[in-house]
Amino acid sequence: MDSSQARFNMVEQQVRPWEVLDQGVLDAMLALPREHFVPETYRRLAYSDIRIPLGHGQAMFAPKWEGRLIQALAPTGSERVLEIGTGSGYLAALLASLAAEVVSLDVIGEFTQSAARRLRALGIANVNCVEADGLASPPPHGPFDLIAVTGSSPTRLVTLEAQLAPGGRLFAVVGRGRVMDALLVTRHAEDAFTTESLFELELEPLRGAETPPTFHF
Repeated sequence: MDSSQARFNMVEQQVRPWEVLDQGVLDAMLALPREHFVPETYRRLAYSDIRIPLGHGQAMFAPKWEGRLIQALAPTGSERVLEIGTGSGYLAALLASLAAEVVSLDVIGEFTQSAARRLRALGIANVNCVEADGLASPPPHGPFDLIAVTGSSPTRLVTLEAQLAPGGRLFAVVGRGRVMDALLVTRHAEDAFTTESLFELELEPLRGAETPPTFHF
């Protein structure tokens, strides 16, 4: 596989047509070898417009989702970023190339360990992968300028929104079933937030934020 050509095709045929026009985001995706973060079984699909399974019922975001997520968060190089859901480590690596520091939490230790190894192999030193439940208690090292949540929640994650610094931005997927919205939440002041709907998608629930069971009597 010619990975450089495949990355170019991914950016030009998948990511850019999905309204990702920020050149910094596009350049980051052109530079980072996505195949390095894909399980060996799916390596040949690293640049396809699909979600690639990672195990444990989880999958990588489609490349166009990753581009829109980062463009919405709009890192400028100085931000401290919190990622909830490490997965393969690819999104953390992209964010690390555009921000100052990334703290990436995942309840699945296999993910944080393998992601840390991949990041070290590429010389990416400004990501801290931690096995932890980001919803169970206030995440360490907060507040954060940017927060990216890679699993869905039936309602807004107010505990995470409270970890935003003033002016901070949070990307989260909110909804149930096939009715989910990717939201950008911006904190303007202590109790002042605005919400923007970015696009629709369907995404597996974040561990700890699953829809509660319905009881019938």
